[in-house]
Amino acid sequence: MYHLQSMFHSSHNNKLIDFNEAASYSSHTHAHTQMDPFKPYEGQGPSVPPPPGLPDDCPVRQAEGTSDIEDTSKICETCGECKVAAMLFETSSSFLSSYQKHVQERAEMAKGHGVAPKPLNALQVQQLLYELERAEDTETVHALLHLLETRVPPGVDEAAASKAQFLANVAKQESASPIVSREHAIRMLGTMQGGYNVAPLIDLLQNDNTDIANLAAEQLKRTLLVFDAFTQVEDLHKKGVSAGTSVLKSWANAEWFLLDRPPVPAKMTVTVFRVPGEINTDDLSPAQDAWSRPDIPLHALSLFKHKRPGIEPVEDGCIGPLEQLETLKSKGFPIALVGDVVGTGSSRKSAANSVLWYTGEDIPYVPNTRRGGVCLGGTIAPIFFNTMEDSGALPIKMDVSLLNMGDIVDIYPMEGVVRNHETEEKIVEFNLETDVLLDEVRAGGRIPLIIGRNLTEKARKALGKDTSVADIFRIPRLPEHVPARGWTLAQKIVGRACGVQGVAAGQYCEPRIHTVGSQDTTGPMTRDELLSLVSYMVQEYYLCRDTN
Repeated sequence: MYHLQSMFHSSHNNKLIDFNEAASYSSHTHAHTQMDPFKPYEGQGPSVPPPPGLPDDCPVRQAEGTSDIEDTSKICETCGECKVAAMLFETSSSFLSSYQKHVQERAEMAKGHGVAPKPLNALQVQQLLYELERAEDTETVHALLHLLETRVPPGVDEAAASKAQFLANVAKQESASPIVSREHAIRMLGTMQGGYNVAPLIDLLQNDNTDIANLAAEQLKRTLLVFDAFTQVEDLHKKGVSAGTSVLKSWANAEWFLLDRPPVPAKMTVTVFRVPGEINTDDLSPAQDAWSRPDIPLHALSLFKHKRPGIEPVEDGCIGPLEQLETLKSKGFPIALVGDVVGTGSSRKSAANSVLWYTGEDIPYVPNTRRGGVCLGGTIAPIFFNTMEDSGALPIKMDVSLLNMGDIVDIYPMEGVVRNHETEEKIVEFNLETDVLLDEVRAGGRIPLIIGRNLTEKARKALGKDTSVADIFRIPRLPEHVPARGWTLAQKIVGRACGVQGVAAGQYCEPRIHTVGSQDTTGPMTRDELLSLVSYMVQEYYLCRDTN
């Protein structure tokens, strides 16, 4: 076992490095230790790996199994760019103490309104794992386990790699944990959505212990981001591995959708947050605050930070209308953003992130990200509309002239009507852009719906069944007639990618693409979005850019 930590002591001043400094160190060293989520998991080494980013010749790595390193200054010299490298563990409470300090500091931000603490990075996860394995009192164990379960980003983030390696070692009995049982480790792997958790779970499908194999299967049944690893499950099915077959059948039956996701309710009650006039994405995610976009709850403070009719910022030009939002939330219903014109201007995912931070709901086991929510607009800009779809929100175009700040209304998505919550008087009627919206909201967003639907189709094909999924999902409607003038070249190009002759203006479609080009995908926020979708090759690209 390593007697080393990821929340370090500086050899220069012998004090604990704070969360921001540890995060800075992590961003410089991520590229050195990559774990391919789609290769069979090796699972070698101790249950708590050495801190990431250290060269092979670093004394920290060479000191494996030892209890101390005499000259810590040589470590920093060897590691070069890292001034804190990896130092010796000092107190069993160092991580929790540092984390509690971080939580308190964030709680005091925004003039006391508070900001959610940051997710854990790879170095902090390894510090946590070290202390978890040595914790003696129940309170500390529970606190550390809660953080490990809920405050580590999913996908192929480096922190997820550290978490998955520890859990996989325990689940496969390649190391023992006095705190985390084998079954608990498997269940925690099942909450990680995809990426580093997939390979060890697939390995466990072949376990001699039927209970363990079935438990691993239950986790994979709810995992959508498996991508090429699907073929490994298919191969196990062909070999007669029953746990593998059960996973394929579950995917084919779309249990991830039907059993795990409640349908959109027939009635949704919301409190109106009415913003008159045009709402530009710069109102939701100001360009001058772009530096904070990766930190969603911090960046959300800038939403509507400038005073305008009906909007009262906490601090004009700095902090948005938090007190207004809190007053609306106190009525007991979710908030819906309502505007005459919503989402014009530059296309920014960060704008949707900020809106959802106040109108959406927490995603289990995904820190500082929310989904769902309702957005109503007389006009909703197309790209913003799509971005809200991707996030699991329900954007609806309707006449909002009769909706006022603080109104409590009932939205009937299937009927297409909005009523006064108290009197049930009809306020306005509307039509959804597409019925597929209801499936998108249920699935947690357009992206998970498309990925999940494709997974269901592949599973049905692997089982020799009809690949049509129209028995479960709402399928985009095709136009009844070809336009009289025929299809334009652009309509034909998109149509070919959709497997049809052409697409009409305003038609919902899902083209299959192999390459994405954009001038606007170079920032840390975009990188984090892609990592959450288990975009491993993109991860390597961004980390190389960050390092160099």
